[in-house]
Amino acid sequence: MAQERRQDRTWSEDDSRLFIDEGRYFVPERELQIATICAAIPPADGPVDMVELCSGEGLLTRALLERFPRATVHAYDLSPTMLASTREKAGEHAARLRTHEFRLEAADWRRPDFRPHAVVSSLAVHHLDGPQKQALFRDLHAMIAPGGVFVLADLMAPARAAGVAIAARMWDEGVKERAMTLDGNLAAFDRFREEDWNFYAQVPPDPNDKPSSLLDQLRWLGEAGFERADVHWMKAGHAIMSALRP
Repeated sequence: MAQERRQDRTWSEDDSRLFIDEGRYFVPERELQIATICAAIPPADGPVDMVELCSGEGLLTRALLERFPRATVHAYDLSPTMLASTREKAGEHAARLRTHEFRLEAADWRRPDFRPHAVVSSLAVHHLDGPQKQALFRDLHAMIAPGGVFVLADLMAPARAAGVAIAARMWDEGVKERAMTLDGNLAAFDRFREEDWNFYAQVPPDPNDKPSSLLDQLRWLGEAGFERADVHWMKAGHAIMSALRP
């Protein structure tokens, strides 16, 4: 059933609610990922703006607001459900939060009236194909203030079938471990399998997911004008990279 739904539609508000409910199980090493993204952002002198593309539940937004007390965070998402959750998660930091409904592939949001010190994105850019990613990276380079950073956490496309199998197995194992740690049972892993959430195990794969290889994306960042690209973390087909805007 999940496979049939996958072939017929794009992301829906039902998917948003599912991710809010189950993300703590489905996202590998979620807390470590959030901490790593924040750590990849260089210190800033004075007040700055930051952008999160596809803020989802709002946990990363909250972490940015907490770690950078002089930052205004602009959270963008297509889903009203996700934006409402982001506003709720901001809590006492809500005065420094701005939310925007947008489409990632559109161009109208890419020329804001501010120059962000950082743009971050978690589990969203893989919905763009290769040329769309390249265009996004070029536009972000133009958007980000000199000395700023782009941090990307996302699915990667393995180069070989063996890599796909390893990513699929590690993702399954990670969800099992998380379910046992949090709940002492595998009910969350059963839901993960029922929803066919593991991209690397899907047959056929979800046509809405278009991950590119790690090496391609590092190359595209350089071609867009970013410098000093680093890979900070990688597990189960997911990776976190950052690059500086000179």
